Amino acid sequence: MSEVVVSTTPDPVTAHVIEVGAVLNAQLSDIVAQMRSGLVERITELGGDAALIGLLGASVEGNVDNIVHALQHGIRGEQLEPPSAAYEYARRLAQRGVPISALIRAYRLGQQYVLRHAFDVSCRTATPADIRAGAYDRMVTEVSDYIDWMSQGVVAVYEEERESWLAGQANSRNAKVRELLASPGNDVDAAEATLGYRLRGRHIAVVVWVDQHSTNQDQLSRFTKATRALAERLHSTGPPLLVGVDGATAWGWIPVQGDYCFDPAVTEWNTGSRQEMPVPRFALSASEVGLDGFRNAHHQALQVQHLALQAQHPKRTVLSYEEPGLALAALLSQQLDATRSWLGTVLGDLVIDDELHQRHRETLLAFLRHEGSYTATAEAMVMHKNSIKYRIASAQKVLGRALLEDRLSLEAALTVCHWLGSAVLRRVSS
Repeated sequence: MSEVVVSTTPDPVTAHVIEVGAVLNAQLSDIVAQMRSGLVERITELGGDAALIGLLGASVEGNVDNIVHALQHGIRGEQLEPPSAAYEYARRLAQRGVPISALIRAYRLGQQYVLRHAFDVSCRTATPADIRAGAYDRMVTEVSDYIDWMSQGVVAVYEEERESWLAGQANSRNAKVRELLASPGNDVDAAEATLGYRLRGRHIAVVVWVDQHSTNQDQLSRFTKATRALAERLHSTGPPLLVGVDGATAWGWIPVQGDYCFDPAVTEWNTGSRQEMPVPRFALSASEVGLDGFRNAHHQALQVQHLALQAQHPKRTVLSYEEPGLALAALLSQQLDATRSWLGTVLGDLVIDDELHQRHRETLLAFLRHEGSYTATAEAMVMHKNSIKYRIASAQKVLGRALLEDRLSLEAALTVCHWLGSAVLRRVSS
C-alpha cells in the first residue's frame, strides 16, 4: 500500500502573507510608535492625559503584536490571548467618562493603519499580481476579524466598568469636589458641610496614583492610608479629603497650618513597601489658601503629576511643586518638542543623554546655584575642589561659551534637564 505524503509547503498566497507578517514583525516597534502618535493626535477626547496616553500605547503594542504574529504564523484571532492592556485601557476610559466612541474609533483607525502598512510592504516585493490580490483579501479578512473580535471584548469591558464606576461615584462628596473645581461660584458653607472639609484654610493638594497599567484592583483604600500618613508628616490640622478619579488615581487635599513652610525631607518619604506593588506615587502642590487656593493647588499638583509621568523618576515616589525649578520644568513639560528645541539652542551638546554629559550638567547646575563658588559646590557635591574645577572647565568647553553669558537661560535649561531627564535629552545612537 502506497504511503500518502502531506505537503507542508504553504500555497503562494499563504507564503506571501507570511512574508508580509515577518517584515511587519521586524518593524514592530516603529509601527507601534507611529500608530500611537497618530491616534493621540486624532482622538482628541484623551485631552493630552499622560496616563491614558501611556495605556493607549500599551494597548496598541499588544494588539499590533497579536495581528502581526497571526499573519506570520497563520493563527486565528480567537486563538490569541487578548492584551491585558487593551482591557485596562477600556476600563480607564470608562472610569474617566471618555465616550465609548473614542474607544471604538481607535480600533477602526488602527485597522486602517495596519492594513495600509501591510499593503505597502507587499507592494515592495516582487510578487505576481494575482497572488498579491489573494494575499490582500486574506489580510483584510484576518485583520478585520481580529478587530471585530477585540472590539466586542473591549466594549463589553467598558460598559461593565462604566456601570460599576457610575454606581461607585454616586456620592455627594465626589460630585461636590468636581463642582468646586469646575465652577467659581459656590456656597462655601454648604460645600464644607457636604465635604466635611474646611475650604477657608490653607491646604496642599495631592494627586496620588500607581504606575502599573495592568492593575485591576481598586487602589483607593491604599491611597487613603498613604495620604493619611503623608498628612501626619505635614503636621496636618485635620483629616485629608480624598476622592477617586479612576481605579489607579485619586485627588486629595491636606489641611496644613497657616505658617506652613515646605520641608524638602517630605520628598524623601517612601510611600509604600516595595513588597506591596505597585507603590503609590504623590504629586504635591504648594500651599494655597481658601477656595481659590483649593483650585490653584489642584492644578499645580496635576502639573507635577504630568512631569512625573513624562520624566519617569523611578527612585522618587514624592515630587513637590515647591522643589527648586520643578514648577518651571512642569510648565515646559507641556510642550516637549518646543522644550527640546530650546534646550538644544541654550545647551548645545550638553543635552546629550549619557553619563559624561549628565555629570557636566549636574556639576554646572550646582555651581550656578552656589553663586559660582568652587568651595561651596565641592562641599555640596562631597568632592574635591580641584575635581569641581576640572568638571566646570570640561562643561564650559562643551557649552562653547562663557558661563555668565545669559546665565538665567543656562541655569533654567540645566534645571529642566535635571527634572525631565531623558524625556528632553538628545539620544545618541551607539
